[in-house]
Formats: sequence, structure tokens, C-alpha cells
Amino acid sequence: MGHVEIWLLTMCVIFQSGYGFYLPGSYPHKYVVGDPLSVKVNSLTSIDTEMPFSYYSLPFCKPKEGVKDSAENLGELLMGDRIENSPFKFKMYVNESEIFLCQSKKLSADDFKLLKKRIDEMYQVNLILDNLPAIRYTKKEGFMLRWTGYPVGVKVQNVYYLFNHLKFKVLIHKYEETSVARVMGTGDAVEVMPTVTKEGSDMPGHMVVGFEVVPCSVVHDGNLVNKLKMYEKYQSPIKCDPNAVSMPIKEGEPIVFTYEVVFEESDIKWPSRWDAYLKMEGSKVHWFSILNSLMVITFLAGIVLVIFLRTVRRDLTRYEELDKESQIQMNEELSGWKLVVGDVFRAPSNPAFLCILIGDGVQILGMAIVTILFAALGFMSPASRGTLITGMLFFYLILGIAAGYVAVRLWRTIGCGDHKGWISVAWKAACFFPGIAFLILTILNFLLWGSHSTGAIPYAVFVILLLLWFCISVPLTLVGGYFGAKAHHIEYPVRTNQIPREIPAQKYPSWLLVLGAGTLPFGTLFIELFFIMSSIWMGRVYYVFGFLFIVLILLVVVCAEVSLVLTYMHLCVEDWKWWWKSFFASGSVAIYIFLYSINYLIFDLKSLSGPVSATLYLGYSLFMVLAVMLATGTVGFLSSFWFVHYLFASVKLD
Repeated sequence: MGHVEIWLLTMCVIFQSGYGFYLPGSYPHKYVVGDPLSVKVNSLTSIDTEMPFSYYSLPFCKPKEGVKDSAENLGELLMGDRIENSPFKFKMYVNESEIFLCQSKKLSADDFKLLKKRIDEMYQVNLILDNLPAIRYTKKEGFMLRWTGYPVGVKVQNVYYLFNHLKFKVLIHKYEETSVARVMGTGDAVEVMPTVTKEGSDMPGHMVVGFEVVPCSVVHDGNLVNKLKMYEKYQSPIKCDPNAVSMPIKEGEPIVFTYEVVFEESDIKWPSRWDAYLKMEGSKVHWFSILNSLMVITFLAGIVLVIFLRTVRRDLTRYEELDKESQIQMNEELSGWKLVVGDVFRAPSNPAFLCILIGDGVQILGMAIVTILFAALGFMSPASRGTLITGMLFFYLILGIAAGYVAVRLWRTIGCGDHKGWISVAWKAACFFPGIAFLILTILNFLLWGSHSTGAIPYAVFVILLLLWFCISVPLTLVGGYFGAKAHHIEYPVRTNQIPREIPAQKYPSWLLVLGAGTLPFGTLFIELFFIMSSIWMGRVYYVFGFLFIVLILLVVVCAEVSLVLTYMHLCVEDWKWWWKSFFASGSVAIYIFLYSINYLIFDLKSLSGPVSATLYLGYSLFMVLAVMLATGTVGFLSSFWFVHYLFASVKLD
């Protein structure tokens, strides 16, 4: 069976399911009592530095069979995830305590310094069991707080303590053959979705539905440890108190690592095992942001409607009721936008650059809409790491066709049907945005390589990205450009005069209006922006893609309306240079987003330490802001272009 058929089947299954559909490709593992369970480790992360490091960069115990990488997809590698095997081994439904892992070598001066540094920077250890990240619960003022991962250690009164004993709790649920069928939709779906079973499948099995960890700092007796091998029982009972620490790290002394594990039956069913991670916080806030945006939209839509009804329609009906002589007389006393009829389609300055920006903007906007739609339908849940970024890359590459088509067709329209130079426009459109992205990524990568972080994109992945760009994106953009060159260019409804008309002096500088216009789209966006920023920089899971999709659609509408109103205002004061202004009227929202991200850096990421981290943050923000500017500017320009075309097509001027 090919990939395509499996994919189609999965799609059918998902759309058949009446409720509770779950991710394609993740189905329950059935473990019989005594089956081995292995814990994996992800990169150490910190919201202080935003630089992930490999788990084994610190002197932790290594597995007997050696450290092996888990297969990672492109998205995971780009996000800095490095998932490796770990020495923690469990047996299904077998409670074990006081298990000895290893005794580290005597801490060298370098290791000691590094451990202190990582504890100061609040690095977290991230463990994964059966695709579930370890969760840690802490009490604060009567509230239970949830964290993913646990800290490397703590500093108390200038002494550094390491968490060297872990108390695991694995929540399990009885494996129900029917539950799969119910999750996956119809009863026949069980044949489609193989359930992972072993021989002797009549035996009662269990599924892992939760993974909790309590870190403790415990002093071990050196004499009891010397003769022990890995996984043997430590001879004296270990008292694990999460509120007390007793294992200080000292230079020249070894560290002993131990763990215990308890299995507990739970009522959590397999489909809802991710709910603990995705507790929906503040859905009211999201609704508030959507209502807020709707108000802005209605207000702007009102203005747009007034423009269309009052001015355009009224002028046209009045104009058509008159006879020829009065029409001639009226032409002499025309006012506002009708005066610029001979100049309104005069080619803008730097037309090729405008075409390139619009082409790239269409590509980015298309990618955003398609990716977020798929995520909202549940294809890119946090349970499958890295799919979001992989999906974005994939859609971006495919939409190269749209970028080439739009850029070249617009180029031909501005040049009144001239073919010349379309290849250069398509080629530049294929290289402009990815080129800037590569420049930013490479600079940031050198910073990360310098600090040996796993956030640095590996050399091989860099080559893959370059190949994707030049072997898929560029050819597709040129193909799109070819179709754009073949397509009929858009005919202007009116002729352009030879001599450009003088633009009368304006009361206000027009760039002031253009900059001010960005505040309206920003208003629809900024609440959602906070959640996205927290997700990227604070390590919170972002998954309210349904809300995000609505916000994105609202943003597109607001950008179109803002730009259209501004273009009309410019034409009314006889300013016919609307091309670039319509692009920046909605694109100026990017300036506000950049200012917001600087504000977020200063007030929300106070703890961000070191110039490297701040540079990383600003580099990624700049990249995001550029993408937003291209996408919003494109919406504004295209809506204005349509409006101007419509306006002058409907008026009969000689």
C-alpha cells in the first residue's frame, strides 16, 4: 500500500469520526505486564538563555548500550530538539524502588563550573516516555502548578544542589481493543490503523496515559555504592522529600544517581492523555480578542461601504443622468479622484521590486493560511513534534508556483503586456525572502555553534535546506512565472497621459497616514501575538489554532479595508502615487509588531541572560516581522489594486 492510499484512508477515517478524533499516525501501544519501557531524553532547555544543549553535555549517567539518536524530522532539528536514549528503564506495571544507576567520575573543575552555570541559568531536563513529556507538579500558595521537565539543580544560600534521585509515576490505563475503533471513527477502522500488539495478545495489556516526575536531592552512602552495578538495588531506603535538598555538588567528588518508579491505574483514556499538557488557559481572552477585531472590522467596513455608496455610486448615477453637453461641462469641474484618471495607472517607481514583494507576500500568506488551517483541523498537534515547522516548509515550497505567477503577471500588467524581463522577476522572487531568511539564520547559527548549543542547525540540515530551496522552490517559482507570462495581463480601464500631473501640496505628509494605518491591523492581532510569543520563548504549548485561524482571516480583512480606505483618501486629494502607499499602509503593522517584540523582551523576558540570547531573540523577531510585512502588505496592495481598477472601470470619462 502506497503512502498516498494510507493518507487517503486516514483522511476518510478522520472525517468519518463523529467525535474525539485523534492524530493520524499515533495509536496506542499495548504493553503486557513486565514489558520493557524506555525513557528518552530531549535537549536541556532554559527560558533564561533560549539555547538548548544536549542532555549528555552534563555528567549524567549514560545508557549501557551507548548514546543513540532517535530519528528526528526536519522540524525537530530546526527547533533544536535532540532526542536520545537514556539509562532509565522500567518494566510495565512493576513497581521498583532504590534502583542504582551509576556513580559519575570525580567532578573535574570544568564539569563543576558547567554544572553551576547550568543551575544558575535554570536549565530543565526533559524526559519522554511513550511520546509523553515528563510533568512535574509543584504547590504554590495553594495552587498546583504544572511544569514540563525538572530543573538540573537548585542554588540555596550559595551552595549548589543537584537533583540526583528521580521518583517517577507512570499512569496507565487498561488497553481496550474497542477504544481504538471508537477513537478512529468507525468499527472497520481498526483494520486500517494497526494496533501495536505482541504475541499472546489475549493477555491484559496497558497503555501509558501519564508520566510524572518528582526530583530529589539525596546523599548516598559511598561504601554501599562501590560494588553495585547498574540497575541493582541500593541497600538502604531512600527518603525522597521534594521540599528538602541535601546533595551539594563539590569539585573532585563523584555523584551517585538513583531512581524509583511507581505504576498507577488511571481513568484517563488514551485520546485525552495530552489534556494535562493542553489545559485551555484563558479561552475568554481569545474570544475577547476576536470580538475586539470584529469591532474594528465592522467600523472599517462601514467606512468602505460609505465610500462605495456615497461617492462612487452617487457620482456615477448623477453623471449618467446628464446629456452630452452637461457631461462635458461637468468634466471641466470634476473634483477629487476623477482628476487623476490619466495618471492613476502610471507605473510606480521600482516596479520590479514591488512585483517581487507581492509575489513573496502571496507565498507567505498562502503558507500561513494553509498551515494554520491544517493545524486547526488537528493534523499538527503538539503530540507529534516538529510537524508544524515541517508543514510550513512544505507548503512554502509548493506555493512557489503562486509567487512566480503573481509576480510575473503583475510585472506584465505594469508593463502593459510586455514580456521582457519576466525570468529575472521570477528568479528574484524565488531568492528574495529565502535569501534574507538564510542570511539571518546563518548569522544566528554561528552564534549557536560558538556556544555548542543543539539549537544550531546541523551542517547536513543546512545542505538539505539549500537543496530544497534551489531544487524545489526556485524551479516551481520559475514554472509559476512561465504561466504568469503566458496568462493574459490585466487591461487598464483608462489610458495614461504622456505627461504626469502635478500633485498638489498636501495638508499632512502622506507617510504619516501610512504609518498610522498599521495600528488597526495590530489591534486585531496583539492579544494572539502574546500567546504565540509565550509559546516560542517561554516553552508553553501553543495549540489554539482554531482561534489563530479566525484571527488570521480577520487580519486579512482589516488589512484589505485599511489599505482601500487610505488609497481612496489619497486619490481624493489628487495624489495618484498609490502603489507603494497601499503596500505599506497595511504592511506598516510590522513596525508595531517589532516594537511589541522589543517590549516583550524588556518586560516579559527579563531573565533572558547574555548578549547571545538577546541577539537570537531579535534575529528571530526580525525574520518574523519581515514575513508579516510581506504578507500584510500584499493583502493591502491587492485589495487597493482591485478597488482602483473597479473604480475607474465603472466611470465613463472621455
